[in-house]
Amino acid sequence: MKRLSLQWRITLMTALLIGATCIFMNVLIGYSGSRYMDSIGSYVTGYGDTDKGEPEFFDPEHEKLDRELTIVINGVQESFIATNGYITAATLLGGVLAYFLSGHVLKPLLTFTARVEKVQPNNLTDMKITEEVLPEMRQFVKSFNLMLDRLDEGFTAQRQFAGNAAHELRTPLSLMQAQLELFSAEHPEVLPETAEFLRLLCEQTERMTQMTKTLLEMSKLRTVSCADRIEIGPMVEEIFTDLAEKNNIALESTGDAVMTGSDTLIYRLLYNLTENAVRYNRFDGTVNITVTHKDNQLVITVADTGYGIPEQYRESIFQSFFRVDKSRSREYGGVGLGLSLVWEIVTLHNGKVRVEESSEKGTAIAVKFPTDTIKF
Repeated sequence: MKRLSLQWRITLMTALLIGATCIFMNVLIGYSGSRYMDSIGSYVTGYGDTDKGEPEFFDPEHEKLDRELTIVINGVQESFIATNGYITAATLLGGVLAYFLSGHVLKPLLTFTARVEKVQPNNLTDMKITEEVLPEMRQFVKSFNLMLDRLDEGFTAQRQFAGNAAHELRTPLSLMQAQLELFSAEHPEVLPETAEFLRLLCEQTERMTQMTKTLLEMSKLRTVSCADRIEIGPMVEEIFTDLAEKNNIALESTGDAVMTGSDTLIYRLLYNLTENAVRYNRFDGTVNITVTHKDNQLVITVADTGYGIPEQYRESIFQSFFRVDKSRSREYGGVGLGLSLVWEIVTLHNGKVRVEESSEKGTAIAVKFPTDTIKF
């Protein structure tokens, strides 16, 4: 019973109640009708033959009975039984009608459920529900809309804080990096310990600069126009040119497509996925980008021959600052924002991204966009 939907529960309870009532009525009426009909027949028989003691029980086949009376009584009994059948059929029909009527009554709740499933951080305002609903749901809808307002304010404040912090950090980090590079150039003959210290400072300053740059980009996502006509094939070739000859990784692509969106953001999305596949690949490995149309969706799959992602981390990798292996990420220069930015860009374009498959032979990440024109 716990697995049944509310609509089915209402239907079954209504049908059981109606059915139990009608069955009880059928039994009672049937018993009473048969009893009285038999009594009538018995007394009619007794009235016609009073010399044989007690009147006989009514038997429609009795030869001494009046044939017309027998036919009338028998017909009444059959009509009574047929009426009971109609009552039973009406009970079943009532159960069917109860299912559809309960579905109509629960339609606002089903609509609300469908709306909740579509809620994303970038469409909170559009997901508000009109308060022209049933009185029982009015307060519920009002609370839901207020919750969306609070969430939107929270996400907006978060983006503003990240953007402001990144903007404020960008200038001092650039100055620090420039000063370190200048000092290293002017003092080439320093002690090995000092050279290693300077190298480490330059490396970490570069990582912080990239981090602030990515945070700044993420904070400005919602202000970017998404009306460009994008050819995926040439964009992939351009990315391959930028990432060529890294770790002797072979870059391959198949398929092509055209979509509507932000040219800059889609380039960054594909670049991040490809760079990630190259960075965590095996030496002399392969990265393959496949572009296909499937189930009315544009599907872009980036597959590598790396070490795979443990199953428990396949959703967490799209969270900000999450890294499966922190030591390897530091070794390769990762900051844990590349896939988070991918997630934000995909969501902005009404798409979805997930780890399609992953094993010791490699990982395939699939990005799916609706094929119709994306509007914002």
